[in-house]
Amino acid sequence: MSDTLAWGILGTGAIARTFARGLAHAKRGRLVAVGSRAVATAQAFADEFGGVTAHGSYEALLADPAVHAVYLGVPHPDHAPWAIRAAEAGKHVLCEKPLGLNHAEGMVMAEAARAHGVLLMEAFMYRCSPQTRRIVELVQSGVLGEVKVIQATFSFRAQFSPEKRLFNNALGGGGILDVGGYPVSFARLVAGAAAGQAFANPLEVKGSAALNPVTGIDDHAAATLKFANGIIAQVATGVAVSQDNSARIYGTTGWLHVLTPWIPAREGGAVTMYLHRAGAAEPELISVETTDWLYALEADAVAEALAAGAREVPAMTIADTLGNLAALDAWRQSAGFTYEAEKPEAYTHTISRRPLAVRASRPMAKGQVPGLDKPVSRLVMGCDNQRTMPHAAAMWDDWFERGGNAFDTSYVYGGGVPERLFGQWMRNRGVRSDCAVIVKGAHTPCCTPDFLTSQLYESLDRLQTDHADLYIMHRDNLDIPVGEFVDVLDEHVRAGRIKVTGGSNWTSERFKKANAYARRKGRQGFTVLNNNFSLARMVNPVWNGCISASDPETRRWLKRTHTPLFSWSSQARGFFTNRAGPDKLDDRELVHAWYSEDNFERRTRAQVLARERGVAPINVALAYVLRQPFPTWALVGPREISETVSTCPALDLDLSPVELAWLNLERALR
Repeated sequence: MSDTLAWGILGTGAIARTFARGLAHAKRGRLVAVGSRAVATAQAFADEFGGVTAHGSYEALLADPAVHAVYLGVPHPDHAPWAIRAAEAGKHVLCEKPLGLNHAEGMVMAEAARAHGVLLMEAFMYRCSPQTRRIVELVQSGVLGEVKVIQATFSFRAQFSPEKRLFNNALGGGGILDVGGYPVSFARLVAGAAAGQAFANPLEVKGSAALNPVTGIDDHAAATLKFANGIIAQVATGVAVSQDNSARIYGTTGWLHVLTPWIPAREGGAVTMYLHRAGAAEPELISVETTDWLYALEADAVAEALAAGAREVPAMTIADTLGNLAALDAWRQSAGFTYEAEKPEAYTHTISRRPLAVRASRPMAKGQVPGLDKPVSRLVMGCDNQRTMPHAAAMWDDWFERGGNAFDTSYVYGGGVPERLFGQWMRNRGVRSDCAVIVKGAHTPCCTPDFLTSQLYESLDRLQTDHADLYIMHRDNLDIPVGEFVDVLDEHVRAGRIKVTGGSNWTSERFKKANAYARRKGRQGFTVLNNNFSLARMVNPVWNGCISASDPETRRWLKRTHTPLFSWSSQARGFFTNRAGPDKLDDRELVHAWYSEDNFERRTRAQVLARERGVAPINVALAYVLRQPFPTWALVGPREISETVSTCPALDLDLSPVELAWLNLERALR
């Protein structure tokens, strides 16, 4: 790529023109093409700026080899699909804010950029201004003392029209998404600067919103953000009321008043701030001057990052953007505001707007469970941390596209929310027959045959299906004869409500008794065991009633019987990541369940092997589970697509029997 970055603009609205005017003053960029849904519109835009190729479709713009980077100026719901297509076309992407309608869309866009090796930046142009850099310097200098409170507002009054983008529910209208991201990103920037970090994510977001009675979007809204360092931020936004669009930072020895935080010196010039020092009679005027146009600075920041070989812009990294989207999601959730298109029954589309299909060049490896008529992916997606349909669908769509078809659900997970979301997702996508669905029930204290049945009926109703591919009892109850559980499960198998059964947190002895009873009575016995199994020894139960299958006796039984093992906490809940260490004691659950001298030696050996193989230690730990001399599947619980990406290399990591023994401290040498 030459020093001058060749830009294409996708969209011809007002913001696209604003960016084009700024780009004309960039030092390292030039506009070469524009794309619109109509040739005439594109040509009119091209004529306005001169020497620009007009494309009558977005696809044609992305196919133009002269275009190296794309600015997306389309309506909010179109950001994700076109950013994904741009990444697939090998174009770097500067996407108008917000990057997506929600954090889920941002995750998918970020993964598309990573997978195709292109830069992705959310277009918060104020982050590239010298005034913003000066604000960070002032906060870090200590002139304000210890920062305590941040106040920031971006709000304006627009004439109401239900068709207008600002008020249109289907177009992602409302203040929070249109300009509310500015004060939230400012608060996160300042809170981070006060802690010596690039940004900070709030621990808590409490928000309110006045919803439009006609379209349901937020006319105006406010929120309070609480950060780990004790900073409280008050932010406000709106599209139906004008407010004081400034920002204030209050510290123990002074406060800073930023008069024009959002669009400082659009066409170059000077902007002013007032520093109020404690005890001073008058505020100190701070002027920041620049000859650069604001949107030119943004375009040049992209070009400079690319010239340095980077795929992120330091002023607005992917992690920063995803943190901002998560905060906006929390604001809307607290305010009770969900777009109609985000509701479970309406979420019929993938974020890429393509039909769901396996797209991975090397789909996830699968294995066969006796009694099932479909193969089951060796990694099983845990459906226990999804609380909204956008997040759930983003995670499950991505999993399915990688070839994952196994999903672990339970009656007790999330009060039933994940089960309902998963059922609606399967219905919306039409993939029930492709999925291997694990249903769990009968968790303590409801571990009885009657509760098993009632919970099974409710789970199937939530999941919108007539059967469980694998039904696993979540706990055992030694006060009940094992035959009673076998009998009731067999009834459901004969009725077609269950294909294969198993036990979670069952001892091998109790498992064998269940199958001995089943053979005597002509019943279907247990097929799978769902206990903890990991490279790290479970020192203490993660939860009451948890049982591990890592002990030598159980491992010998599994090898002898070839019983399929579905391992939970297969990566020891983060023990093999940077979260753990002899000096890291904050995570009490991690310390309680996994900290021991022998486990830290296993961790050290995993790190050694990981360096040799060019993978992460968690991949070695997971490969240890998957490469046992008996059939294994591993339940994993990624909360973000990036965690799924970091997990998958374990599938391709082969470990020899000698390496398995060495990792588990059964050998001193390899």
